Amino acid sequence: MAVNMGRRGRMGRDITGGGSFLKDCGLIGPTETDCQPMVKSPTPSLQPAMLLLLRKSVPLRFFSRRPLNPFFLPPPSRPRRLPLLPRAAMGSVAGDAARLAYPTARRDDSVVDDYHGVQIPDPYRWLEDPDSEETKEFVAKQAELAETVLAGCLDRENLRREVTRLFDHPRHGAPFRRGNKYFHFHNSGLQAQSVLYMQDHLDGEAEVLLDPNTLSKDGTIALSTYSISEDGKYIAYGLSESGSDWVSIHVMSVADKQPMPDKLSWVKFSSISWTHDGKGFFYGRYPAPREGGELDAGTETNINLNHQIYYHVLGSDQSEDILCWKDPEHPKYTFGASVTEDGQYIILGTYDGCDPVNKLYYCKIASLPRGIEGFRESEEMLPFVKLIDNFDAQYQVVANDGDEFTFLTNKNAPRNKLVRVNIKNPELWTDVLPEHEKDVLESADAVNNNQLLVCYMSDVKHILQIRDISTGNLIHQLPLEIGSVSEISCRREDKEVFIGFTSFLSPGIIYRCNLAPTIPEMKMFREISVPGFDRTSFQVKQVFVSSKDGAKIPMFIMSKKDINLDGSHPTLLYGYGGFNISITPSFSVGRVVLCKNMGFVVCVANIRGGGEYGEDWHKAGALAMKQNCFDDFAACAEFLISGGYTSSRRLCIEGGSNGGLLVAASINQRPDLFGCALAHVGVMDMLRFHKFTIGHAWTTDYGCSDKEEEFQWLIKYSPLHNVRRPWEQSSGDHSQYPATMLLTADHDDRVVPLHSLKLLATLQHVLCTSTEDSLQTNPIIGRIDRKSGHGAGRPTQKMIDEAADRYSFMAKMLGAQWTE
Repeated sequence: MAVNMGRRGRMGRDITGGGSFLKDCGLIGPTETDCQPMVKSPTPSLQPAMLLLLRKSVPLRFFSRRPLNPFFLPPPSRPRRLPLLPRAAMGSVAGDAARLAYPTARRDDSVVDDYHGVQIPDPYRWLEDPDSEETKEFVAKQAELAETVLAGCLDRENLRREVTRLFDHPRHGAPFRRGNKYFHFHNSGLQAQSVLYMQDHLDGEAEVLLDPNTLSKDGTIALSTYSISEDGKYIAYGLSESGSDWVSIHVMSVADKQPMPDKLSWVKFSSISWTHDGKGFFYGRYPAPREGGELDAGTETNINLNHQIYYHVLGSDQSEDILCWKDPEHPKYTFGASVTEDGQYIILGTYDGCDPVNKLYYCKIASLPRGIEGFRESEEMLPFVKLIDNFDAQYQVVANDGDEFTFLTNKNAPRNKLVRVNIKNPELWTDVLPEHEKDVLESADAVNNNQLLVCYMSDVKHILQIRDISTGNLIHQLPLEIGSVSEISCRREDKEVFIGFTSFLSPGIIYRCNLAPTIPEMKMFREISVPGFDRTSFQVKQVFVSSKDGAKIPMFIMSKKDINLDGSHPTLLYGYGGFNISITPSFSVGRVVLCKNMGFVVCVANIRGGGEYGEDWHKAGALAMKQNCFDDFAACAEFLISGGYTSSRRLCIEGGSNGGLLVAASINQRPDLFGCALAHVGVMDMLRFHKFTIGHAWTTDYGCSDKEEEFQWLIKYSPLHNVRRPWEQSSGDHSQYPATMLLTADHDDRVVPLHSLKLLATLQHVLCTSTEDSLQTNPIIGRIDRKSGHGAGRPTQKMIDEAADRYSFMAKMLGAQWTE
């Protein structure tokens, strides 16, 4: 899910005062359910906004400029196989005639909550305790059941082998400069984590600066964020273990690669931002979640409250860090502090939930008589000046010339615009680049001293332009094929910028753009090549589907070239639809293998709730309008069937985090429409999500059951509370639920595992074990990964193994055949 982390940071650059949620470090972004071939660079620095929910790591697009993201499954000593005989199920896929022996889960019928006079039972409340022996036993039995089913999926090893083969290719991130050196991330192919290299010049020999693969044998310690000091002498970097959102910050000397004694704990949803004197940096943390005893960080479900901003002085103990900001009257707020590119100001962003809105305060460093360190013995916090003191809109700092600041904002501009204000005269704001009539202004970066590199999204495809920083006038449009800008590496002083690009059929290109000439020179710097992948064998097209209310929903369709539209193709439909997050084109090894070796059609639906057309599109799929998301998704599925791509029996839906909610709600509402469902780390209990870790941040998109009106929205679609036997409904439909796999992970402290565990127990009880005449023969299983989280930081082998498991399950359920 998402956590509002402020403005997306570019490689190696500290971006200040964000208001957009960091769709990566975010609390709720799409999860990384897909095998992404790009270098997974952590975010250089992010403001802790609140995207917190889903950022699993499966976004269909990877931004190395943000931090983006799952399951624990103990393999049985000897997997036993049950006889699984195919049987056609009405309105569903070929099921398993031999019923699975589902584990019995205790139901506690005494647990009943009163929501505004409505009695709601919660018989599996005990599954909310991850440390209880009963929960551990439930998880172990579900893991054994899942392995039993997966052992019968004959193409599991074919998928693992082919995904591994295609994944094994070198990948580079865009270079960035600090001090007198260049830095970049690189993965040789199957390395668990990407490695940070440095070099004296772009053609020079690169040497390893930081290799996360040396920190753990299984690759589960990941680099989650980093920031290099202005002079390039030090790197502060955050490490996460087993996919948890908790981070420990360490410091290393760049010249001799020697670790410093500094170690900062209980950091979460934080950027790292150095002051330009190199003496220290700002970061955000929470109080330790539990007093005394050992804590396996990431497995706890405690609510995250009382975020605080500290300044750490290099070489000192964390206990001596300087408290810069807190707000105990608003314990659910999160904060982000960063230093402007000129080093003069500290920008403080305040976020309340995941909406793209924020307060924005500033502090001029030169105005502090004794500097920041003068506050060490003081009870006072830094004297921030309130520029924006409400949550009416988002404000992201683009650049400043002394006291004159340029912001990207959605104030009276749902598709965003650029504005300018002198902070000494905050009453007078002027538009620099007005809102576009159709396209969304995604980002703007100051480059080449007096220019802007702006990125627009037009019908879910990116456009790059060079504009004048003073007037906003267009200078040049950069040549770019249809696809996504995956990263931008630049600073205001740079005449040369690096741009990462990807698409469904492009594994990745890094462009080197020289802005010094009148007409910018854009050349290919590096291109990722995947052995055995021939893009000319595939086709991608975009269609616009009419939803239930007539809204036009964009959807990308990828397949082999020249397929016959005879309804025979196994098809995978992916969606997200939430938190203003856009799902743009990106390359996926997993999708390529499905199309190439199993004849799949792979589709991405850009449903409402996302950010593809700005804030109005987001709001049209949030709060009281959330049902639009499910209607849009169903409309896209029906289009694929009526258009001759597939049939309901051969259609699988997939989504992660908020997209996991989408999938689960969809099979509740339309079990007849799908043959298989893959729901990753989903938010399944819509009445209690706000009680765990950072879930309270998601109420800006969902609402909260504590409020009667919002309870009425939530109870209508909450996956946990809407499981019904299709064959008993008044429609007389004799269909069953599609074959379903719920995926979660033991260290997912974003969308805690209890969501998937409670829904899994409910589905198995209602559909399978509570009635002797059940028509549910399609399997309902859970894949629960160990030493994994919401998706960020997963090692390569875990991504490959999960892809083999979920896609072999899907292939078997849809009757797809493997071809070499």
